[in-house]
Amino acid sequence: MLLEKPEGLTMAKAILVSAAEAPTPSFANVGPSAAATHRHTPTMEHTATTSMFPNAQNFNIDNFIVHSFKDGPKKGWKTLLKNVACNALHDSSARFDAPKCDEGTRVEVTDELMDWIQDREGPKRLLCMTGAAGAGKSALQQTIAEKCSKSNTLGSAFFFSAGDPTRNNLVHIVPTIACQLGQRNTALRDAIGKAVEEDPLIFKKRLETQMDTLIVGPFQCVRASGGLDSSTFPHAILIDGLDECSGEDNQDELLSAIKHCLLDNDLPFRVFIASRPEWAIRSALENEPEGYLYQLTYHIKLSDMYNATGDIRRYLWTRLRGIGSRSRDRRALPHLWPTKEDIEKLVAAASGQFIYAATVVKYVSERRSSPVDRLRTIIDWTPHDGQQTRPLELLDSLYRVILSTAKELYEAVDINRGRDFLLLVRAHQMNSDGRIEGIQGSTRNYDEIIGLEEGGHKVLFSDLHSLVFVCQDPQDTEDDLHKQELVDIVQSYFDRWKERYQKFGFTEEDLQDKDLQQD
Repeated sequence: MLLEKPEGLTMAKAILVSAAEAPTPSFANVGPSAAATHRHTPTMEHTATTSMFPNAQNFNIDNFIVHSFKDGPKKGWKTLLKNVACNALHDSSARFDAPKCDEGTRVEVTDELMDWIQDREGPKRLLCMTGAAGAGKSALQQTIAEKCSKSNTLGSAFFFSAGDPTRNNLVHIVPTIACQLGQRNTALRDAIGKAVEEDPLIFKKRLETQMDTLIVGPFQCVRASGGLDSSTFPHAILIDGLDECSGEDNQDELLSAIKHCLLDNDLPFRVFIASRPEWAIRSALENEPEGYLYQLTYHIKLSDMYNATGDIRRYLWTRLRGIGSRSRDRRALPHLWPTKEDIEKLVAAASGQFIYAATVVKYVSERRSSPVDRLRTIIDWTPHDGQQTRPLELLDSLYRVILSTAKELYEAVDINRGRDFLLLVRAHQMNSDGRIEGIQGSTRNYDEIIGLEEGGHKVLFSDLHSLVFVCQDPQDTEDDLHKQELVDIVQSYFDRWKERYQKFGFTEEDLQDKDLQQD
């Protein structure tokens, strides 16, 4: 029960009494214009069940307002909590070892992200950060979430994960965001609970309806009543790994709901989404008229705009020296190991992808083995039949999932049945590296040579943007000419895929023979 202090109230302050704990007041005719007087009578018994002010004597209360909250909002809030994905929170126990940026790394991009979040008046309230698989997006998102939490600007955070059924879909995202926002303000929490109580089927409705009912409506209502101040309310909403939400249609539905509910309404929220550059977010960010978020979004292309080489080098030096200082192997003493040559080989192999460096550190840090020997295994490792050691197994798993998914999607729309998706990708990769003599780098020409329709490479690579850089060469005179380049680590993966699983039916010499026959 909330007693507000209107003009003329003689109490020093308002009193908040829980509806579950406080009795109904014993005053009659209580209302905005009514006066209630309680005078001490010697024969009156003062009990907790008949008075809000036990043992009080000789006082007056003039003209007070009573707001009585029954079990509705409490029951609704409890129902909301049952639909929250706790594993998706930035500080969830399920993410106790979540990656984040080491001190002194990714400083430039972190500063840019925080500047955008802190600029409440900035015209674009949606920031999309896209980058290749392993570029360090989740580590950046985790770092930003922790910074926002410390500065009291974090409204909510949701971390998708393809391997977790509680957070690889859209079922729990709106309740989880609404719950965190409600925890920032008691009046907003009660309004959200009331919305659930009034529509108990809300969690079965489409995403936009959920967002309107559980976030937009309650926030606007409480703000209008003076229950919160938009200028100071924690306003950052962070969503990581949109690409790990199952189904392109689901990803697009979330982006559309954010646009119509959070961006089109007068709300203080600034939404930061991190994702691989897959179809849903790419199509939304494309030039108008197709890209409905194009004009509304501050877009950071992580792999293109920030060179992570220096940060990766610093990360490897710091982490490997730390491992060496804790090792019993005297060869791993910090002044002896790792060598500069070792670090430079690793930096070159990483090709700007933090996940490679993180995988190296994880493999080398195995305590039961010498870090010196394990690092040498990575640097000298080459695949061959019967190879048991797999130091880059994490990378294998990541790229295998991406390639397998892209293969399935390509074969589902390919009008020419039976074409080998992996072979076609491999052929384009070899061409971009100039390994096939006598063939120009034009993908258009190469489409024709290997039997693709004109522009077929676009369809071929449409679901591989997290592995493939698609660049427009400004020197090209042909319209719509693109060059496809895979970073070195992906090239290495293709080599391992070919030799380990024998997925490719032709050698490079076979492809060159095929090209000559086409000529």
